[in-house]
Amino acid sequence: MNSVGRYAPSPSGPLHLGNLRTALFSWLQARWCGATFVLRMDDLDTPRMRSGMGERAIDDLKWLGIDWDAGPFVQSECHHYYQQAFEQ
Repeated sequence: MNSVGRYAPSPSGPLHLGNLRTALFSWLQARWCGATFVLRMDDLDTPRMRSGMGERAIDDLKWLGIDWDAGPFVQSECHHYYQQAFEQ
């Protein structure tokens, strides 16, 4: 079974130092372990969402040299996966 690491920022505002630290540590651990690294936008808190913040987060991560093997996925677009898992 492949290991998977992920980072899931909320596009509710610009990334701050704590967000970036978490992204870096998650990415480093995934790379060190040979795991797949996934980027997922955690956009379920719609009242707090701000236009363009997901794209800005992606740009900031790229600027830091953080890359991902899968994604970016948008959590609100994954309900069908959750439904399938629930039905099993």
